[in-house]
Amino acid sequence: MSPRQLLAALAKKDFAPVYLFLGPEAYTRRTVREEFLRAHGGEPTRHDLDETSLAAVVDDASSLSLFASERVIWVSSAEGALPKRLSADLPPSPLDGYLKNPTPGTAIVLDCARYGLEGDDKAKLDRVRKFYAKVPAVVEFLPLSEADAAKLARDLAAERGLKLGPRQVETIVEALGADAARIDVEIEKLALYAGGRALADAEVAAMVPNARTAGLFALVNALANGNRTRALDLLDTLVREGEYLPLALTFLGTQFRLALAAAEGGAKSASQIETYFREWSVPMWRSRAEQVADTLAAFGKGRLEKAIVWTANADRELRDTRPDDRTVIEEYVWKLTARDAG
Repeated sequence: MSPRQLLAALAKKDFAPVYLFLGPEAYTRRTVREEFLRAHGGEPTRHDLDETSLAAVVDDASSLSLFASERVIWVSSAEGALPKRLSADLPPSPLDGYLKNPTPGTAIVLDCARYGLEGDDKAKLDRVRKFYAKVPAVVEFLPLSEADAAKLARDLAAERGLKLGPRQVETIVEALGADAARIDVEIEKLALYAGGRALADAEVAAMVPNARTAGLFALVNALANGNRTRALDLLDTLVREGEYLPLALTFLGTQFRLALAAAEGGAKSASQIETYFREWSVPMWRSRAEQVADTLAAFGKGRLEKAIVWTANADRELRDTRPDDRTVIEEYVWKLTARDAG
């Protein structure tokens, strides 16, 4: 179940006796928590399974309240009920018996925010799912996609009277890793600073932490135009600002691959590119499609193919001990801006 589906169920007063919240995404979880408590009415009883047992939580839930017809029991660190060793067999959950005859008007929320839904945490989260397999309502709080994060940034800016252009939204989302909670904080900060006026791109880049997007797209444009002096100046700026060059190369490589894929798919305009990638279930939104279209128009298919090969070579050289990263990227810039690069 997604957070949106849970909110729809709450609006219909369709309540489950026990919920399991999975995933670390904090902003959506906070919004859902507020709506959940509003729907059930009143402050929750709190437990932490790092400090108490699941059996004690079940005993609490089984006790009828003399003061409230509806109760919410919010249980943090839900993973704390599991054995610490991954190799250990999972014991039966005390919830299994409770779910056969849950207390009317009582909702238990088991909140597991420690583990992500992908990567190294996936095996740990799968154990949590298995232990709580009989819980009827499982809600996954996935990290926002870049498209959803961009929409959130636009919505928050509109609520606070902040005027942001598409490239500025892209800068914020990229710099903050599409983290909804951080986007909320930075939009609030920018709105207070702007005081209702439109902000320049440089102001957004200066105020948002790690806002590297503007500099990297400027570098893409310089490379596309064969402006070696400008490209090297921008590279120097990125280095002085502490940009991690392998990450910058990854960004450039992704941009080139997207542009080449669009060319091979016959998509040229931003709208065509947006439609093309969505058909392949690749996240793409308007401002991103415009950037890909600009890169495709500037490089052309043949030059993009060479750029991808040079990017792969540079990536391999960055993994070697010599030469240093900056030397590798400077040589990469020279190749891309050579007159015969096309």
